Amino acid sequence: MTSSSPFMAVARPEDAAECLRLRGLTRENAFTAADLQKLGITEQTWADGIRSGLLPGWIAWAQGRMAGYCFGNAESGEIMVLALLPQYEGRGWGRELLGRTVNTLHGLGWRRLFLACSSDPAVRSYGFYRHLGWVHTGECDDAGDHVLELLSTDAT
Repeated sequence: MTSSSPFMAVARPEDAAECLRLRGLTRENAFTAADLQKLGITEQTWADGIRSGLLPGWIAWAQGRMAGYCFGNAESGEIMVLALLPQYEGRGWGRELLGRTVNTLHGLGWRRLFLACSSDPAVRSYGFYRHLGWVHTGECDDAGDHVLELLSTDAT
């Protein structure tokens, strides 16, 4: 493994604090810990979600530090968040984190996954998810973001 390759690991409850800190450092759609707390997301709730299996996720580690992560919701099939530090963008790490989380949710029986994504074509996530096969359902969430879905094509 080279220094340009991340170490991917299943998220652990003790990763929650660093996940929340990292989310405030992302290039687009950053949320500080205070922003997340207003939404009811705290270090404790995030750790509890990981511990209980409600929030399965994957962490990318680079040189011993968290570089990014992706989490899904085991009860709904939603991709909750994909976050990557700016210095690691453009390396395929976000795609790998998302793919691992998609596979985890498929392994839990979900055939239709969904997520909320910016409706602004100038935002990187707009093209990122669509390029990977996610399709706008025609619906928007309360924040005006597009609801995208990914349907499993395998027969399992």
